Amino acid sequence: MEVAANCSLRVKRPLLDPRFEGYKLSLEPLPCYQLELDAAVAEVKLRDDQYTLEHMHAFGMYNYLHCDSWYQDSVYYIDNLGRIMNLTVMLDTALGKPREVFRLPTDLTACDNRLCASIHFTSSTWVTLSDGTGRLYVIGTGERGNSASEKWEIMFNEELGDPFIIIHSISLLKAEEHSIAILLLRIEKEELDMKGSGFYVSLEWVTISKKNKDNKKYEITKRDILRGKSVPNYAAIEPNGNGLMIVSYKSFKFVQVDQDLEENMNEDMSEKIQVEPLYYWQQTEDDLTVTVRLPENSVKEDVHVQFLPDHINIMLRDCQLLEGKLYSSIDHESSTWIIKENNSLEIFLIKKNEGLTWPELVVGDKQGELIRDSAQCAAIAERLMHLTSEELNPNPDKEKPPCNAQELEECDIFFEESSSLCRFDGNTLKTTHVVNLGSNQYLFSVVVDPKEMPCFCLRHDVDALLWQPHSSKQDDMWEHIATFNALGYVQASKRDKKFFACAPNYSYAALCECLRRVFIYRQPTPMSTVLYNRKEGRHVGQVAKQQVASLETNDPILGFQATNERLFVLTTKNLFLIKVNTEN
Repeated sequence: MEVAANCSLRVKRPLLDPRFEGYKLSLEPLPCYQLELDAAVAEVKLRDDQYTLEHMHAFGMYNYLHCDSWYQDSVYYIDNLGRIMNLTVMLDTALGKPREVFRLPTDLTACDNRLCASIHFTSSTWVTLSDGTGRLYVIGTGERGNSASEKWEIMFNEELGDPFIIIHSISLLKAEEHSIAILLLRIEKEELDMKGSGFYVSLEWVTISKKNKDNKKYEITKRDILRGKSVPNYAAIEPNGNGLMIVSYKSFKFVQVDQDLEENMNEDMSEKIQVEPLYYWQQTEDDLTVTVRLPENSVKEDVHVQFLPDHINIMLRDCQLLEGKLYSSIDHESSTWIIKENNSLEIFLIKKNEGLTWPELVVGDKQGELIRDSAQCAAIAERLMHLTSEELNPNPDKEKPPCNAQELEECDIFFEESSSLCRFDGNTLKTTHVVNLGSNQYLFSVVVDPKEMPCFCLRHDVDALLWQPHSSKQDDMWEHIATFNALGYVQASKRDKKFFACAPNYSYAALCECLRRVFIYRQPTPMSTVLYNRKEGRHVGQVAKQQVASLETNDPILGFQATNERLFVLTTKNLFLIKVNTEN
């Protein structure tokens, strides 16, 4: 059985700035343009049965504004009339109204359990679309940047079960066979789950193909499903279609589409059934007592126990019950055993090193269970008393003060279970590479090159580092391509942040709150005037600016996208365009 390779992300030191001094607030005004929408955005509120944190991550924080990375400054949204609306910006001072490019053939409001409609720009001429009711559309658009050749035409239209959202798609052409691979996300009720939220996350990898040029019909040729317990922060199919990468808090694994429900039930129940320990043991400072349950009608002649100074061997008839190296040495000549009336074998071991606490009986053996009496528990609690207190740091001058949790900032706290980055092989459906992200918090993803996989941004110490996956490079699959200095620390203070993005050319990063405010963090740029650091007395050559924009609306922000020159912010009834004056 192949084991997944444990990998690490290699930071490029030249891209880090250890002398970065922070962002300077700039009061330079940001040009902001506002467009009123003809119809409101098709926002779908969470239902009463969508109450978990995973529902909030996937659907409650959904970005209703979609950026076409194949064409510069072109954004899309879906309104409550079922229309896909596009705004392409050529000149900020001559903005036109968003135009309708396609209309969904079904009535969205007729479905009670629908999700938000989702769209993904697969290539420069293909789009995948979900209406939120469980129906998938694959649309040929022509060259979207050319009004003469642009025509949205449905090439595939099929019901795929429960409602889903599209999170990624790619277009493939191999030996004249055109196919489109799509990644769908669902949160489904787990009927067999005895604990947890009662829901699981399903990622379905669907491949739709057309065998040859003469055959105009696209058909589903492959369906694979991954299951996990958390909504992935990042999930993308490799450009060649040979693999899949996922960043998630809890791991995913492939399951067969036609897997029998009873097999699932048996597997889940077998994991939950607790196996009774082979033996129980307890200890004092001087000795250990081991109790082994024997079959009925066992007699003394059936049992053979061998004591050695650091080894034990227990046999029942011709069957070996327990054998191995003891944690520490015993006085094997003084150790004894008896069979009690309740069909149990009781073994008494005398410690050679008195006072030594054994963490295990036999080295590496997990078949036993340690039983501690109340006196031992009280002694352990007393030894650990100096680490805890009901009062907050009651005596700060004492030798071993407790940890003061209030000294930790929010940005210093991370999950007990850390996130991981996994790469799955598309053919074997096995995990091939795993990166334990530890405290490297996931921040956002961005498409730098539409022909490559989306980049993802992680927090490393106080910085935010941007990583570009390269599926073709097996030895160095993730490249550090840019750094946003101190942004990992700065964003942690924004308690109301909703969306996070950066320019594809890394010139700035931006985040928005749930209402009104947008924060922009620029990369350091050279100063036109002479500036000195007062503390160190040295000349400061460049400064990183922070800017804040406040939108003139009380509607919640539903969508947020960044391009090299502009920020697009979508609310229920308006689309705002913020001109970010990046200096080239």
